[in-house]
Amino acid sequence: MTSSTRQAMVGIGAGTEFGTSDMVLNIGPQHPSTHGVLRLRLNLDGELITAAEPVVGYMHRGAEKLFEARDYRQIIMLANRHDWLSAFANELGVVLGVERMLGMEVPVRATWTRTLLAELNRVLNHLMFLGSYPLELGGITPIFHAFKEREQLQAVMEEASGGRMHYMFNRVGGLKEDLPAGWYGRVRAAVAAVRGRMDVFDNLVLGNEIFRARTRTVGVLSPAHVHAYGVSGPIARASGVDFDLRRDEPYLAYGELADVLRVVTRTEGDCLARFECLLEQVHNALDLADACLDRIGELAPGPINQRLPKVLKAPEGQTYAWTENPLGVNGYYLVSRGDKTPWRLKLRSASYNNVQVLTELLPGTLVADMVAILGSMFFVVGDIDK
Repeated sequence: MTSSTRQAMVGIGAGTEFGTSDMVLNIGPQHPSTHGVLRLRLNLDGELITAAEPVVGYMHRGAEKLFEARDYRQIIMLANRHDWLSAFANELGVVLGVERMLGMEVPVRATWTRTLLAELNRVLNHLMFLGSYPLELGGITPIFHAFKEREQLQAVMEEASGGRMHYMFNRVGGLKEDLPAGWYGRVRAAVAAVRGRMDVFDNLVLGNEIFRARTRTVGVLSPAHVHAYGVSGPIARASGVDFDLRRDEPYLAYGELADVLRVVTRTEGDCLARFECLLEQVHNALDLADACLDRIGELAPGPINQRLPKVLKAPEGQTYAWTENPLGVNGYYLVSRGDKTPWRLKLRSASYNNVQVLTELLPGTLVADMVAILGSMFFVVGDIDK
């Protein structure tokens, strides 16, 4: 049979000698394989992905515009909601930016307690992904363990702030209020309890040969693409990009924790490496929390916030405050014209950059591996859409 005859039989535009043609497949925005309302537009040649386009914006709330209509106390509420797994860290970037504009010095106890809470929030974030990622590959058991450990830490976070997800505990000049009596001791007990059960993930998940087969050498992200797309956090470090703001541009008390802080990296850049980075970061975050508790125990009694005027106005000018959020670099570009509200507050969220690299990562892979790759990018859709 000649090629022209074969083409006539299978139809015009047949893509291969087997008679297949390209197909466009939409994954999402409502689909079990996606985290929330993310849509992936895939071009397929049989089971092979030839092109991928992340389509975002289904959860866009216009938070950056809303910042301009609320004063510096109120914008904290908006800031902590884009990455709902990292609410405390989101608040932190805003208050650090405003404090920098005001030239305000925060009490020492507030600085160390902020650092402690930021690391507890990091563990809460990572445990969610450590449990949900195996679930996407067919392993249901780890997520029950993850939620049990999260509840240990969630209880002390809720006791301090009154909130389970949106803590609203940061304030310009420190923290909302002093901690309850005996709270630091309960935190130490919770940290020890979580650390004592982390072998579930070390052995049950990483020791599972099916999990390793589904993730090793799958979805390899090169350092060049990390730099080109501004990918950050554990995803970037899993590809060998050794960058962490806690070490490279220290803020809060991280400059005094250099002997405890470990920046976890891998060179493989695959799904397995990304999971391993997340897991090791949990171990280190628990160590950092203990170090913060040790230092707080040595501090003399003192205030945990600054007294603020009834109407808080930032002086005219601009600044950029960025922090190492659990999912990567989170930045706020603040422009003030001397009013009680920001003239402009631009948010640089980690997930927005991280998910764009799927355009480079998915082509050439199989549809069966798409879910494994997508889940290993560890993003929150609200953090993409802002």
